Amino acid sequence: MPHYSPENFQTCNIGLLLARAALVKDRILDSHLQDSGVTAAQFKVLIIAAQYGVDTPAELCRFLSLDSGSMTRMLDRLEQKELIVRRRCADDRRQVRLGLTEQGQKLADQLPQIGAAAMNELVGVLAADELATLESLLTKVLLAAGDALTIQRVGGK
Repeated sequence: MPHYSPENFQTCNIGLLLARAALVKDRILDSHLQDSGVTAAQFKVLIIAAQYGVDTPAELCRFLSLDSGSMTRMLDRLEQKELIVRRRCADDRRQVRLGLTEQGQKLADQLPQIGAAAMNELVGVLAADELATLESLLTKVLLAAGDALTIQRVGGK
């Protein structure tokens, strides 16, 4: 169902609102992560590796919609912080596997609490039913757009 046309597009705020919400979410997450020494972008890599078992740079690129150069720089920084290790795959030396270091796992164990506090700060203004509606609407939009991660997460309802 079309909602916008060239004539009314100048009043379309949905793109701006979605982008601003993502930026504000990352800013809030950064403030909650300050003591841990990682950024919101690094948080995303660590939480995906820990919670979803993603262990290759290529899979992380797909999850986060990043190019391989950006991912390499991100992994370099996480490796310098001694939070991850990269190992060549024994079966195929061209492939790299990622793992959390002991320090990285310790931090990963704290990330759900940090993330929950940040998300509560972001959406704490919403009532429980409003939050459920927002999640439902965003899921519906992402499924309709064919977002692979959303399809994988909710099974393409």
